[in-house]
Amino acid sequence: MRARKQKTIPVGSQSGLWPGLIRSARLAWRLMRDPRVATTTKLLVPALAAAYVLFPVDLLPDLVPLLGQVDDLVILALAVRLFIELCPPAVVREHLAALRGHDSQPGHDEAGGEVLDGEYRVIE
Repeated sequence: MRARKQKTIPVGSQSGLWPGLIRSARLAWRLMRDPRVATTTKLLVPALAAAYVLFPVDLLPDLVPLLGQVDDLVILALAVRLFIELCPPAVVREHLAALRGHDSQPGHDEAGGEVLDGEYRVIE
């Protein structure tokens, strides 16, 4: 069986941790609203992350100040990353370009107006 080569899409930023996390969160939010992303992906990954955060047993107990919340934050960051990786790469690239300002939003033209795709026929 041949291994399928998967191309990783860079989400983070070279400028630092917080801008990369914010960009990833914005990207994930856009992908959650995109109908081209599978519903199972939209439901499964956030549900598993929420279950871990709400589950009473943690890797680090929440009673330890600051350290108790770190594992929850790491799980949430990993869940966002996993969600983005499971989304269609073309859709992720499109939203990344839109976040960087290189492209208009999906469903909008270059001037920012809404695009309505349709068909017509001439009746004589």
